[in-house]
Amino acid sequence: MTLRSAFPPLDVPDVGLPRFVLGPADELGAHRDRTALVCAATGLSLTYGQLADGAGRVAAGLVARGIGLGDVVALFAPNTPAYPLVFFGVLSAGAVATTVNALYTPDEVAHQLRDSGARVLFTWRDGLERARAAVRADGVRVGEIVLIDGPAPGTAGSVPESALSDWLADRAAPAPNAVVRGGDLAVLPYSSGTTGRPKGVMLTHRNLVANTLQSMPLSRLGAGSVSLAVLPLFHIYGLTAIMSMALHRRATVVTMPRFDLDALLGAIEKHRVDHVSVAPPLALALAKHPAVDGYDLSSVDVVLSAAAPLSREVAEAVTARLGCTVLQGFGLTESSPALLGIPHDRPDVDRGSVGVLLPDVEARLVDPATGLDVAPGEPGELWCRGPNIMSGYLGNPAATAEVLDADGFLHTGDLLTVDADGVFHVVDRIKELIKYHGYQVAPAELEAVLLTHPGIADAAVVGVADANGEEVPKAFVVRGPGGAGLDAAAVLAYVAARVAPHKKVRRVAFLDAIPKSPAGKILRRVLRAHPAPEN
Repeated sequence: MTLRSAFPPLDVPDVGLPRFVLGPADELGAHRDRTALVCAATGLSLTYGQLADGAGRVAAGLVARGIGLGDVVALFAPNTPAYPLVFFGVLSAGAVATTVNALYTPDEVAHQLRDSGARVLFTWRDGLERARAAVRADGVRVGEIVLIDGPAPGTAGSVPESALSDWLADRAAPAPNAVVRGGDLAVLPYSSGTTGRPKGVMLTHRNLVANTLQSMPLSRLGAGSVSLAVLPLFHIYGLTAIMSMALHRRATVVTMPRFDLDALLGAIEKHRVDHVSVAPPLALALAKHPAVDGYDLSSVDVVLSAAAPLSREVAEAVTARLGCTVLQGFGLTESSPALLGIPHDRPDVDRGSVGVLLPDVEARLVDPATGLDVAPGEPGELWCRGPNIMSGYLGNPAATAEVLDADGFLHTGDLLTVDADGVFHVVDRIKELIKYHGYQVAPAELEAVLLTHPGIADAAVVGVADANGEEVPKAFVVRGPGGAGLDAAAVLAYVAARVAPHKKVRRVAFLDAIPKSPAGKILRRVLRAHPAPEN
């Protein structure tokens, strides 16, 4: 049975995301001088007028370089006021933004640049050397690196390098005249889907406009609101539920380039933040960390948790401590991301749930073994359909067909239940992905790294719970002929040197053989229950 949202249907305009969020620069009116963005670390701020004008200058600079409709531009940077300025500038030129994790190693950056076909790369000082190394990799097409936070860095790289400040000062560049429609490709974030290496998720302007509207029940944002952007804007959660939604409502967004609990608490106090978007580990800190008591957090009105399930106990503890409304959302990169959520005006909805279907979302709960809808109250894989669902994975029709069926339903890989009131609870995950602090970690990617070690004959990675109940990657390793002396510390160090910090293996166990099916598929459920001691 197909389940439908109880919200009224949306009217999704057929416009590009920049026009929907910011509108024409000359029509900002009273909002032109309102603060749009402020950096918690430096105090640098942008008004809505400066944001819109700057995005236009970025678009003009891209047009002057021959970048336009369908071309890909990479944004490899942490949260700063320049991030949305560049992001909306790229989209205003008709180009596609591929957002790169700011913690990535050069090899990881190079994979995304190569796979997406990016032609220009925006980065920041602390990422410049990694950007230069990535651009030198075989198959990467980037022809220019642009530094967003300083003067032109010089000629040390293999391609020309310029500064965003020069782009913003250039009034001679031609104004962009791209006509961007809802069906045009807008963003290529990278996701592992249900398994495998990260793949480019093709999200259109319509997907993102629709999901910004669909996410509105998850906040009380308005022109007087202040939203904290501590979660990364390169992640779809940050792009839609924080950046696009807050700016569309003319709120002020306080950006944090990196996570530090005291800095976060200080930013809330200083800027009187009323909307805080978190992942469960940060919610746990707000609930229990003693540092919270040293700050005035009375301005906080709404805390939205997503990226992984949040327990009812932690949600209630945050509510009691901060005196705020705690909401929960659920989604995927492939759905732009929000599918489910607890509306801000529904105190009756269980705080340990992921809420109800958001506007214009249809769903089924399906038995993975039979493909049939489950009986009422029984767990089933969540399939969803709506205007926010991706058009597919870039250049990968086989992977697309695995998760997106002919009827337009996205197969999420998550087991959920729904009660008679339409409230959903997450039960388990049937896909292989590990969620470490809200970040996706693909076992296959770590296994590929492990198998490059000369002392490892075979390896498998699964997610296991740590002492706090958080999922962490655990590697099962089979020593090869040259690995007699290989220990856990060496395995941990080998992987850590080759992947972003959130992907690091946290535990290691050694086996004589990796359990596999007759077809050669790793039996991950067997490994999760395996009693092998950790070394």
